[in-house]
Order: sequence, then structure tokens, then C-alpha cells
Amino acid sequence: MSWTRSKGFGAEGGLLRIAFFTDTYLPTRDGVVTSIQLLKGELEGLGHEVFIFAPAPKEDKDREPGVQYFRSVSFRRYQGYRVPLFPSNKCELVDKLKIDVIHNHGLAFMALNSMFAGRTLRIPVVTTWHTNVNEALTYYNFSGIPDEILLRLMWTYLRSLLRRSEVVIAPTESIKADLLGYVPSIRRLEVVPTGVDLKRFQTDIDASVILDRYGLRGTKVILHLGRIAMEKNMDLLFRGFAKLVKKDPQLRLMVAGEGPAKAHHMEQAKDLGISEKVVFTGFVPDDELPLVYSACDVFTIASKFETQGLVVLEAMACGKPVVGINHRAVAEIINDGVNGFLFDDDEDSWCHAIQRGLESTDDLRANARSRAEQYSQKEEAKRMVKIYQDAIASKQAKLRE
Repeated sequence: MSWTRSKGFGAEGGLLRIAFFTDTYLPTRDGVVTSIQLLKGELEGLGHEVFIFAPAPKEDKDREPGVQYFRSVSFRRYQGYRVPLFPSNKCELVDKLKIDVIHNHGLAFMALNSMFAGRTLRIPVVTTWHTNVNEALTYYNFSGIPDEILLRLMWTYLRSLLRRSEVVIAPTESIKADLLGYVPSIRRLEVVPTGVDLKRFQTDIDASVILDRYGLRGTKVILHLGRIAMEKNMDLLFRGFAKLVKKDPQLRLMVAGEGPAKAHHMEQAKDLGISEKVVFTGFVPDDELPLVYSACDVFTIASKFETQGLVVLEAMACGKPVVGINHRAVAEIINDGVNGFLFDDDEDSWCHAIQRGLESTDDLRANARSRAEQYSQKEEAKRMVKIYQDAIASKQAKLRE
């Protein structure tokens, strides 16, 4: 088939038509989906048009108007994820929609689809590195191929993907450094964090409804919020909490979210004898997220898997002391003792940091809010628009050569 590229808004009036390709989208909830929704909303607020291309959900009722779906099958080994394995006519649709730039938010099948569409239609592709898929290999290698061999094959593919992208986006400086170590020949690598919604997440939210719902009045609540998965290093939290609660029976651990490791951690809580002190809330609707953050005394995250850790910023925006692992992206946000507390990868260090968090001053809580305010959604969206425009100009210059 012969393709003739039509001019989009970006070539004429400055407003862009942008296609987001993603391996994960609603009804699945994770950091990638949150980042996509936040950026889409801000870009549309600036007058641009954003079109989502995603694997089709299992149930038709979960389809959203305006989203372009690829037929998909369930990824049985990882709850809630779908894999698009079928041929499609999406190149025709991308061309019909007069897309100016493709923003790839995935690293698997949808990334391949985005690259194919970009090459076929001669549209620039921008790729955001949301997930350290190479590090997830330890937990989700079901191929039968030894980890070290599969990792080499994976990086052969990822290097090709990143080199072919007009621009690669890293959410933090630490991830940028990692990517340059693996792929020094990336054409252009920029750091653009996901912004936090400072209007939704505030310091004066009344969390009574959450405290009453889960019987948390008169307790001290330690919150973990996010996808419950083995790569999140939550075993450490449960072991540490089992030690702390012996000294302070008023402590409670609230685990908010769903995920494939939930049953494992429920069993772990039972084995540690802390089931009555741990609250598993299940899925938290968007409108209740600020309430859940506000219900806690300390927010904690032990994951070394994060590329940014948006939950850290959301908790800080609510003025909560954050106790985070001293590793990469999380450590880049937290200034120990100033706007939060860091701990090493062991439960004793975590226990000490939690105790510091429970004793936090008003100054530290104010500093936490100030740190979150440095991540403005609108400003990050404006930076992305400039990157899109540069990518379009760069692609057009190459086509003229």
C-alpha cells in the first residue's frame, strides 16, 4: 500500500494532533495510566488533540468513547493486562486522523505498533520510559529461557526501539543516567517528570469517611498505595511492620490497591500474626485517592522499581511525611530529614525511618508540600509540546535530506 502523508494542525496552526500508544489503559490502574491521563488532560487544556491507541479491554462495558482499540488477549500471568497480538488497520486510522506526532508510552507490543506506524507514515515517534521492564524480568520470566539470556535479548530489542525514537523521555535524572549507560547512542534524551495534580491533592482534606470505614479512629496509620506486585518490595514493609506493632499496638498498616501479589501479602500478614493490624482496602476509585492519602500519618514506599514514583509526590502534596527507600527515583525526590525520610533495603532501617516519620514536624510537612509544588502538570505539558514540535521539525528535516 502507498501512503501519502496529510498535513496535521502542527504543520499549520501550532496546535498538534497527538497519538498516544500504550500497552496499558483503563480499566487497568497503574502509574503509566495515571501519567497518560494527566498529560492528556493538560495537553487538551492547551488546545491540542490527543488520541489514545490501546489494547482492547476484556469487557465491552470498559471501552471508552474515542479510544482506538487493538484486539487483544489476556496476559494470564499478570492480572489486569492485555496483549494485542492481531493484525490491525491502525496505520490507516493514524493517517486518517492526520496525526502529527506519536507518543509511545509502552515498551512491548504497542511500542512495535507505534514504530511501525511512525515509519510507514513518516511521523516522528517520541518514547517515554515509564517502566524498568528489564528489572521486572526476575519476577515475570515465564518463557523458560534463563534470565541472563532473555535479558540480553530484551536489551537488543530495547536498544533498537530507543535508537529509532526521535526523542526518549526519562521521568527522572537517575533514569536518564541509567538509559545512557545502556544506550549511549540515543538521538535525544530529555527528563520530563509526570506532574502532580495540586488542586486535587491538598493538605486540608477531611479523611473522616476513610477513618470510619476502616475503623482507624485513634490509630496511627502507615499507608502503602499502588499496584500490589512482587517487584514493589512489599515483603520488607510487612516484616518491618510486624516488629513495630509489637512496640506500638496503635499502629495500622493500610495497603491500598490491587495486584497479582495481594494474596501473597495477605498470607504473609497472617503468618506474621498481624492480620488484625493490616487493612487491605482493595481498588481505590480516583475520587477517593486524596481521602486515602489524607487518612494516613505516614506514607511509605519500598519499591526500587520506580522510574519516578508519582505516589510519593501525591502524598507530599497532601502534606504527608513520606518514608521512601534510598534508591534511584524515590531518593531523587526525598531530601532526608527535610521533606521526608529515606531508609536502606532492610526492615530495621525502615522501622527507624517510620518512627522518624511519625514524629514529623509541621515544617517537614510544609516542605513536603513545597516539593510537590515543584512538579506542575501544566509546565510539564508545555515542555512536552516543545519536544513534540522539535521532533516534528527534526523528522521533516531528515525527510528533506
